[in-house]
Amino acid sequence: MTLNQLNDYFNAFLKEEEFSRDVSLNGIQIQNKEPDKKEIKKVAFAVDACEATARLAAEAGADALFVHHGLFWGGCQTITGSFYKRISTFINNDLALIAYHIPLDANIPYGNNAGLAARIGLDLEKVQRFAEWLGMEIGLWGELPAPVSVEELAKKALAPGEKPLAILPFGKKEIRTVGVCSGGATEDVEAAIQLGLDAYITGETSHELYHYVEECGINMISGGHYQTETLGVNLVKEKLEKETDIECIFIDLPTKL
Repeated sequence: MTLNQLNDYFNAFLKEEEFSRDVSLNGIQIQNKEPDKKEIKKVAFAVDACEATARLAAEAGADALFVHHGLFWGGCQTITGSFYKRISTFINNDLALIAYHIPLDANIPYGNNAGLAARIGLDLEKVQRFAEWLGMEIGLWGELPAPVSVEELAKKALAPGEKPLAILPFGKKEIRTVGVCSGGATEDVEAAIQLGLDAYITGETSHELYHYVEECGINMISGGHYQTETLGVNLVKEKLEKETDIECIFIDLPTKL
């Protein structure tokens, strides 16, 4: 499978064309020398494209790096300073970069929010979409099979050893309905409140929303931007491993945020 074929494989289910308002440049962001000839034998997966993940992928012998947060976000940028270091690490090692941003957040069943919803026990066949961004609904909400406390919900939402950035326990003691929207979707708690949900899970936290969340009486869990967005890349990794002979690795480089 060549680089172009690999990207066709990813886009067959991530469907970047359905998320045209995403400012990220989804798909191949940096090609290799022969995108139609060179065989891709090893793919590294990570949340973020940066100098460190590119270097670690190259050191591991990867031909391509698949990430959620790429390097290009719709505007022009000079290739100087830190950005030069990032770009040159890819080019000097003939390492390709493939990024899927909003398509990876929204995808069912391989996206960040689907992975988060499944992790806490929501049925992916029954969840509904919410949390709109630029006209695109990214988040998912549904009803748990049994009520849980906010502390139990936070534990379910994160992998073993991970800790949330914040828990705002301002809602019902027994939580049944939950909305999830990974990453930096702090303000989408408003959408969860409008739906009357018992709890909302996202990545980041906000001082400005603290009193509003308390006054509206909803539980809110901020699980960490990075920690809530490792799910999608790993689900895509597992799919590629099962369906091809390509070797896959995950580069875990947490930001603690």
